[in-house]
Amino acid sequence: MSSSYDVITRVPTHEKAVAFTFDDGPNPLYTPQVLDIFAKCQGKATFFMIGQQIEQNPDTAAAVHNQGHEIGNHTYSHPSLPEISPEQCREELSRTEALIAQVTGSKPHVFRPPYVAFSEQVAAISRGEFGYPAIGAVNGAATDWEMPGIQHIVDKTRDEIQPGSILLFHDGFGDRSQTIEAVRILTEELTAEGYKLVTVSELLKLAGMN
Repeated sequence: MSSSYDVITRVPTHEKAVAFTFDDGPNPLYTPQVLDIFAKCQGKATFFMIGQQIEQNPDTAAAVHNQGHEIGNHTYSHPSLPEISPEQCREELSRTEALIAQVTGSKPHVFRPPYVAFSEQVAAISRGEFGYPAIGAVNGAATDWEMPGIQHIVDKTRDEIQPGSILLFHDGFGDRSQTIEAVRILTEELTAEGYKLVTVSELLKLAGMN
């Protein structure tokens, strides 16, 4: 079990299951492409959405929910939470929680701090007040946000895959075409190897962590 200050990057399970996660959307161009990939492989993913992007793309956010995927809180405007006041931190989380609830009918269960920047004070708010576990990822070296090449994203992610891994990609901001192709390759490989592609909340349940 993790303490409230931990960022969860992998969960202890022997079941062949991993969680794909997508940050910074919803995006009207790239998010639907991700949804198509997961529809074909019959997997589910978690989308850590920014409140401002939900406001701009409500139909895309609704499509994510309607296709059975999870929506997590990624703040309203994507600040580094340790660098803002506690009041601003609460506002960032509460505004996006309300927007997600409008889309899904319920509050989100998981949260990813922007830049995976975390602190004890932020944990006291996000975990202590909102009840969110903080979710990181094992494949930060893939750096898909930097457009490092499809093969780089695939290789650096593949290196970190084992049962319980949480994987980070981006469907929002900038050109995400490399990410789309890398995710297509990885989902096909993993499903062929017998992995289940599940939401973060489903992965946490496998390990008895929520």
